Amino acid sequence: MTYTLSEITKQLALSFSGNDIEIDGIHTLSEATSSQLTFFNSEKYKDQLPHTKAAAILIEEKYADLLPPSTIALVTDEPYLKLALASRLFAHKLESKGGHPDMGEGCDIDKRVRFGKNVTLGDNVTILAGCYVGDNVTIGSETLLHPNVTLYHATKVGERCIIHAGTVIGSDGYGFAHTKLGEHVKIYQNGNAILEDDVEIGANCAIDRAVFGTTYIRKGTKLDNLIQIAHNCDVGEHTLCAAQVGLAGSTTLGRNVVMGGQSATAGHLEIGAFATIAGKGGVTKSLEGGKTYAGFPAIDHKIWLRIQAKIAGLVKRKK
Repeated sequence: MTYTLSEITKQLALSFSGNDIEIDGIHTLSEATSSQLTFFNSEKYKDQLPHTKAAAILIEEKYADLLPPSTIALVTDEPYLKLALASRLFAHKLESKGGHPDMGEGCDIDKRVRFGKNVTLGDNVTILAGCYVGDNVTIGSETLLHPNVTLYHATKVGERCIIHAGTVIGSDGYGFAHTKLGEHVKIYQNGNAILEDDVEIGANCAIDRAVFGTTYIRKGTKLDNLIQIAHNCDVGEHTLCAAQVGLAGSTTLGRNVVMGGQSATAGHLEIGAFATIAGKGGVTKSLEGGKTYAGFPAIDHKIWLRIQAKIAGLVKRKK
């Protein structure tokens, strides 16, 4: 869907000067194209302002001079809140009416499966009772969906994947902007989720779609039951996550990361390739690959063991 900039600014109660161009979406400061809207609300990304290719940006007046001539400033003292309001304009329109999928050869689909519109299935896809496959979903060949799996719109699942019962792929990420009165305004999650080839997802997992762009589960990754992957995460190839792992938004895992049961991460950090996080480990900052970590906050496993031994020794002395 496309809106003119004047239509968008009218909805946001903003004004602008410049050409009344057409806007076809919203993206981040670094990823937005010349037909997209973006926003700026953090000094952390100030260096990106002169280089953005966005058509227009929601921005405070004091930063507007840093923009390239091609980007129109939409001046506001609440850019993140205005982003939330604008995101609704580009949200996918949900409908109860579905369609018949475009299927490859040898598919086995239970009659109690519901499809949205424009669904594409590869060869030999098996979908068991109670599943819902939303609009514009694609599922690769040889993939199996166990009962009651839900794939939200625009989800893409690769070949030879297995998704166990009750799992939801592409549900909304947990994103809200806040008014000055403390009210919470939904940021519509207009990205999608992609599972690459040979991924297995356990029962009752939730993998959120991205705010913009894509949440990735890379090829060969295996997730246990009851796992939460938040919006815009990128889970590297051949990663292993045990039950009740939780990744906060925009976490990036390198390939072959191992996360023990009930371990978790804060958002916007990276864990390097071949790192291991022990059970119940709490990752609060980016970690180097090729090492094992434990505890909260997660530190080198050997150091954590020595600390535990020291604590145990102190307790014994007091007795």
